Amino acid sequence: MLVTLLVSLLVSSVFATEKDSALPRLTDTKAVEAFIDSADVVVIGFLEGEESKGYQELVAAAKRVDSVPVAICTEKEVWAEHSVSSDTITLFRKADNHQENLVLSDAKKIEADGLVNFITINEIRFVTEYSQVNAVGLFGSEVKTHLLLFANKGKKNFAELMERLGALAPEFTGKFLFVLINGAAKSNAKAVGYFGLKSKDLPRVGIYDAQSDMKWLLPEGEISTERVREFCQSFLKGELKEVKQAGAEAKTEL
Repeated sequence: MLVTLLVSLLVSSVFATEKDSALPRLTDTKAVEAFIDSADVVVIGFLEGEESKGYQELVAAAKRVDSVPVAICTEKEVWAEHSVSSDTITLFRKADNHQENLVLSDAKKIEADGLVNFITINEIRFVTEYSQVNAVGLFGSEVKTHLLLFANKGKKNFAELMERLGALAPEFTGKFLFVLINGAAKSNAKAVGYFGLKSKDLPRVGIYDAQSDMKWLLPEGEISTERVREFCQSFLKGELKEVKQAGAEAKTEL
């Protein structure tokens, strides 16, 4: 009995070690699509196998960015469905229906640090917290309009606001990127001030259109799902074009 138990524990230990060092393998189109749909952001290594250049580095990066699911697909028939023809590490994100490819043959050097950076920069979720790192991905997105939640993390109702906007964001996929700007962070003072706001004025909601470099604030009041939805729809209908922009004054009328 004791021998059986010891053998069982040994096998379990070996299995766990092997599992920890490997990435889930996606073997067909359905598996890939299900994986892509499983989270706001996922990464798939379209690689010939575990001996491929970049595989071990991807495993190491996956352990460091555990908020993003990572898998491998070795089936080239599936690669073609995603316009991949050679070993490529691809990031899929739902917020703007974007596919970001890192073609390994084009990379001079593949390192775990570089892959972590690749994932972090492009990790745009339905509600993404702004940072100087992911600003590259945010402003590089084909979606140039940002719905901004200015809020101080840790304050009353913060979690509720995030949940509310997180539920609303999918309605505007491909039209807006929903972005949190933490007013409690000193590094964000310039972004908050750009809208004529100070930390004490928060929470507030604004829209920034990168194409026209114009910005608007939702008038003070409850930040409800209905008000934010109407605010976004007003922009899409062109009804904000002649509205006084946010800027020097914190109170901006629609």
